[in-house]
Amino acid sequence: MPQYDTAALISACRVISGEGFRLAERPTRIDVPGIDKQGAEAALADAVRRMDGLQQRLYAEDRQSLLVIFQAIDGGGKDSTIRAVFSGINPQGCQVMSFKAPGPEELAHDFLWRHMQALPARGRIAVHNRSWYEEVLVARVHADVLARRKLPARCVSADIWRERLEDIAGFERYLARQGVVVLKFFLHLGKEEQRQRFLARIDEPEKNWKFDAHDVAERAHWDAYQRVYEEAVAGTATPHAPWFVVPADRKWLARLIVAEALVAALTEADPRYPEPDPKARALLLRERAKLEKEG
Repeated sequence: MPQYDTAALISACRVISGEGFRLAERPTRIDVPGIDKQGAEAALADAVRRMDGLQQRLYAEDRQSLLVIFQAIDGGGKDSTIRAVFSGINPQGCQVMSFKAPGPEELAHDFLWRHMQALPARGRIAVHNRSWYEEVLVARVHADVLARRKLPARCVSADIWRERLEDIAGFERYLARQGVVVLKFFLHLGKEEQRQRFLARIDEPEKNWKFDAHDVAERAHWDAYQRVYEEAVAGTATPHAPWFVVPADRKWLARLIVAEALVAALTEADPRYPEPDPKARALLLRERAKLEKEG
């Protein structure tokens, strides 16, 4: 059993209302009494084990689904967090999608279209590495990104970002009403920690493949990204589609927070194994009797 206050840890990160939300007031590094790196790794393994059991129930129930969104600035640890948290559950009930810059077919549709294709079916978990939020983050920081979206001029008004946040919030409300549990994680990384991670990608040959000079160039827009992330969280945080602003400077702690939040949400959703009706149960018992005779 965890030696730390799981509920308090999750609550400290959860955002269900944008009122008064300030990203600058959210730490990127915290200490949790009763847990260190070694303890966090053991606790993560236990949380993944619990999540695996809950996923089996979710899959068998075939009524609800779980959509998990990860957002972070470059170097935030999305890939490694997804690998650490989801590698211990049944792959038949989970799908992971990484969304890069949209291609020609995707640009021919509205900005939610490609994400709709990757929504989880009932009983399944879908993990989105980046999401529709890129259209109120990168597209907002870089005007040329929005220009490539082929929108009619009348749709590109001074209110476009407020309207997009409204559309996203409305769509997430719709998903929740259809039985989709929506959880959104912002891995909140500090600027100095990002610099150290970029240096490691250069200095350690096995990490060279991760390095992209474009990521360093984006550091010039650090303040702009902090501002648009703050507005995105504030504009779309709700009880039915909460954000979790996770201190991400310590990867081992960020992974544990994500896993515990997932376990808590699935526990609250309370998926149940289906119970057979009396006729189906009677058939099972008859078949059991046949198998017993064979012995």
